[in-house]
Amino acid sequence: MKKAAVLINLGSPKSTDIKDVKKYLGEFLMDDHVIDFPKWVRTLLVKGIILNTRPKKSAEAYKTIWWEEGSPLIVLSKRLISKVRKRTTIPTYLAMRYAEPSIHQTLKVMKEELPKLEELYVVPLYPHFAMSSYETVVDRIKEVATKDFPELKLTFKEPWYDDADYIKVLSASINEALPEDYHLLFSYHGIPVRHVRKSDCTGQHCFKVKDCCSVTSEAHKVCYKHQTVVTTKLVAAELGLKEGTYETSYQSRLGRDPWIEPYTAKRFEKLAGEGKKKLAVACPAFVSDCLETLEEINAEGKEDFLQNGGEHFQPIACLNDRDDWSALLGKWIQEWKI
Repeated sequence: MKKAAVLINLGSPKSTDIKDVKKYLGEFLMDDHVIDFPKWVRTLLVKGIILNTRPKKSAEAYKTIWWEEGSPLIVLSKRLISKVRKRTTIPTYLAMRYAEPSIHQTLKVMKEELPKLEELYVVPLYPHFAMSSYETVVDRIKEVATKDFPELKLTFKEPWYDDADYIKVLSASINEALPEDYHLLFSYHGIPVRHVRKSDCTGQHCFKVKDCCSVTSEAHKVCYKHQTVVTTKLVAAELGLKEGTYETSYQSRLGRDPWIEPYTAKRFEKLAGEGKKKLAVACPAFVSDCLETLEEINAEGKEDFLQNGGEHFQPIACLNDRDDWSALLGKWIQEWKI
């Protein structure tokens, strides 16, 4: 085989031991796509402060969501890849941006198993573009390939936030778990406003033009917030949701810098007071359930909502290893053309 595909997800600590969590966080937070400060500042912040305090707390959080088989994200990704392989004749592999199986490890295995490999289809498992998710995967695999596998020609699956087939699969997954008369919150992973501005290819649009997400611009090709807004609108249309019965927010804010709003945590505090006592939450930025969905939303978020007057909370699972999702990935890979 001269062609193959690789699906790349975020990654996870090897275990819930503090040392493994610390190692994972170190690799993740030292990525300049995630914390985009000068290296000396990032090193001081991450190695001098964060890694001396956060690993213990994060390890405790991971323990609350860890499965007997291991990390939910890793287990679900492996289940997904097993199904995808049945949907395509092109050899397909799995890698993680951080921790194991690393991109380098995976490419090495691919070359060993497919010595004639020349062309690689790379599918970052992120529906939306962000420098801290999609872009870091693209840059990392380019870096690894250039250094150690220069014979490989890489082709990338572009963000699919508005792909009609994806919207149908995502909508079906939400509809199956959405009770009647529940307010639906689309909670996407948040990013700093400076990331959106830095990604703006025009340098003149994002957070500079009034209602920028609704004003047509080249910047939308790499604008995370615009793309999440579009996903919400398309799913709402597919499901026939009425205005006022759904909304979009952003979770996982860290630090004091402004992040894109509204913040999910703030909405959990206020929704019940606005009369929305029954709440369902979907997290479309993630294709696999992980710490940010299982602990931050399904546990902490639920508790916050109920403590602030909410009565019913319904989490909606990510796409995980759904048959229709694995079939769609298989279709994309099978239809890949160089």
